[in-house]
Amino acid sequence: MQICGIDDAGRGAMLGPLVIAGVSLDKKNLRKLTSLGVKDSKKLSPKIRENLYKKIIETVDNYYVAKIPPRSIDASVKKHLLNNLEAKYMAKVVSKLDADISYVDSCDVNPLRFGKEISALSDGHKIKSYHHADSRFVAVAAASILAKVTRDRSIGILRKTHNLGSGYPSDSITVKFVTKYYKKNHTVPIFVRKSWKPVQKIMGKI
Repeated sequence: MQICGIDDAGRGAMLGPLVIAGVSLDKKNLRKLTSLGVKDSKKLSPKIRENLYKKIIETVDNYYVAKIPPRSIDASVKKHLLNNLEAKYMAKVVSKLDADISYVDSCDVNPLRFGKEISALSDGHKIKSYHHADSRFVAVAAASILAKVTRDRSIGILRKTHNLGSGYPSDSITVKFVTKYYKKNHTVPIFVRKSWKPVQKIMGKI
């Protein structure tokens, strides 16, 4: 039986992409991921995540990573459809990997509803949706690592030309970067999420 795990990275950030990643492998090989030390990416250091990235790709049967750009995120937030946007991308991953059952980390307060939406968007694939799925299922944990490393690499590229910190509103370096950029240019960079409340505040819109 093919098992798929799907997770995201960067949902709460005020800049950079929202990354959705998925892995698929035979159920009997899940223990191989565990033996590698795969766990929720938030519990691992950046160096360990990077080391595990290649090992995960070599271990699973298939994987797929999608990056959602800020402009798409802003368009969905404007319509109050961010969860729907994420469901669409997760459904895309589900369809690409075409496993017998897919476990997803729910961003919706109602995991059952979120799972049903992904199933409907992926032609009826079997979905199991849970909160904190990355801590409960090793396949989802593996996906969380691929997603986090992909996002970190994207932010790393931006850092080569901008001192922007982690990209999260809790990071004073990130807030300072966006504030300074806006004051100088009267707009924000294309990689900043204009719909985010901290950004709206900087732009004087709330």
